[in-house]
Amino acid sequence: MKKNPLNVVILAAGKGTRMHSNIPKVLHEIGGKPMLGHVLERADALQADRTVVVYGYGGEAVPTTLGNAAVEFVRQEPQLGTGHAVQQALPYLQAGGTTLVLYGDVPLTRGATLMNLISRPGLRLLTATLANPMGYGRIVRDKTGRIRRIVEEKDASAPEKSINEVNTGILCAPTDMLHHWLSKLNNRNAQKEYYLTDIVPLAIDSKTEVTSTQPSDDWEILGVNSKDQLAYLERVHQLQNARGQMSSGVTLADPWRFDVRGQLQCGNDVFIDVNCIFEGHVRLADEVRVGAGCVLKNVELGAGTVVAPYSHLDGVVAGANCQIGPYARMRPGTHLANNVHIGNFVETKATEIGHKSKANHLSYLGDTTIGRGVNVGAGTIVCNYDGANKYRTIIEDDAFIGSDSQLVAPVTIGRGATIGAGSTITKDVPAGELTLSRARQVSISGWKRPVKKEKK
Repeated sequence: MKKNPLNVVILAAGKGTRMHSNIPKVLHEIGGKPMLGHVLERADALQADRTVVVYGYGGEAVPTTLGNAAVEFVRQEPQLGTGHAVQQALPYLQAGGTTLVLYGDVPLTRGATLMNLISRPGLRLLTATLANPMGYGRIVRDKTGRIRRIVEEKDASAPEKSINEVNTGILCAPTDMLHHWLSKLNNRNAQKEYYLTDIVPLAIDSKTEVTSTQPSDDWEILGVNSKDQLAYLERVHQLQNARGQMSSGVTLADPWRFDVRGQLQCGNDVFIDVNCIFEGHVRLADEVRVGAGCVLKNVELGAGTVVAPYSHLDGVVAGANCQIGPYARMRPGTHLANNVHIGNFVETKATEIGHKSKANHLSYLGDTTIGRGVNVGAGTIVCNYDGANKYRTIIEDDAFIGSDSQLVAPVTIGRGATIGAGSTITKDVPAGELTLSRARQVSISGWKRPVKKEKK
């Protein structure tokens, strides 16, 4: 055990009435991840010895969604204020060292800000100086600048309400002293709650130094109480993502129209157009270009591959110099070798496509293995499902599939074979031969095309 263990207590019990949602507030997402998930990541990055989440509204939804072996979840019922919430966590904290208190609806505090907070002794408060401090507790200092107390806005006098330095609620305290201070709290205030902020005068009385630090940006301390605030922090988060990518050399057509809902790793000279969404784990190698309006989820693209606008890729691994889209839909299990072309309105699923093969127009390829140098004509579909089971189609190297063909699996198209346009193939096709399956063509003399009747 470390000499000075670090405990992290995350308060996450609130309902969030203004969210107008049955989902607990801390489970609403920013960047594709629950707000509480972001805060748990901060605790993990700080290498906390013990992390305790105090939850309440929503029953077991919070621990069910985010529970893991490294986190203790404690229910606060009834909910009698922030001081009462931290009291619920006390039995789970390691003695000695320090305890950091965070909030599940304040998701974007930088790790460096928290490291600065926990790096000094005594009671440390994270404060901020805001042009409009409405709604926040105010930091009351004496003439020498020392912090004397925190007054909540509903309890503040007119002069106190004019103070611009506010309490963010985030603080770090010696764990053993925190136990002592919390035992002395009372609820003699306008809210009839046990305020965590009331430990400040108790710390001063016990000769504990009370100091503060401030974040680099005000958005680090912003909490979410409404969908409007949630949307604002989403854009803040995404702009930080965008700046991080651009600092690594990625060209973004518009950093304000860029969304990462997972992890995005890019090589050199990657270009990303507007309104693209990246989910899960996405890796783009050097010189990849992603067109406007694309959605990429759990995708890996090789160097020089181009994804044309409005394509949707999910669970795709593509080699170098592939051409994909526009309007392609590629589903999980799709693997492309180098120099593959997948064109407009082509859908793939659980399909492997070999070097320099093409499916340029209006095709469905599911549960298919395609060799090298294959051309799949427009309108080709693989009939892989019989209503109960799925079967695989194999198209060997250098085959040519004529337009509007149906390949009824399980079937193998031999190497170098040609399928005549408009064929329905139900049996294996020999290598190097032309195979076609069509009804006899008939022309009916004297037939006239119907015409529209005139409206009366």
